[in-house]
Amino acid sequence: MTVTVLTLLKRREGMSKADFIAYYESRHRLIGEKVLQGWATRYQRNHLHPLDGSDQPHDFDVVLEIDFPDQQTCDACFAAMADPAIIGEIVADEERLFDRSRMRTYRVEARASSL
Repeated sequence: MTVTVLTLLKRREGMSKADFIAYYESRHRLIGEKVLQGWATRYQRNHLHPLDGSDQPHDFDVVLEIDFPDQQTCDACFAAMADPAIIGEIVADEERLFDRSRMRTYRVEARASSL
């Protein structure tokens, strides 16, 4: 059974949305791909753009979705990422990009309706 982990992320203060997306997709994404390789089956970044076009501060700028084939693989991946060298690289780059105090991570339990 697929396990989905969803993380809500906010860009750091003073960073434009364009610079945030450019950095995430050209730099931080590569770290994610490296540490998730062999564990995750999907690593998707959903950049949020308000429908009203406003450039007001919002709670989050991106919804990150990561799929794992099962809970055991998910747990093993997070345990591997706790290695000081790996987590150090992740955190150092996150500090360039995110307001880390606003990060929220969840395991998703999806329920879909047939329409």
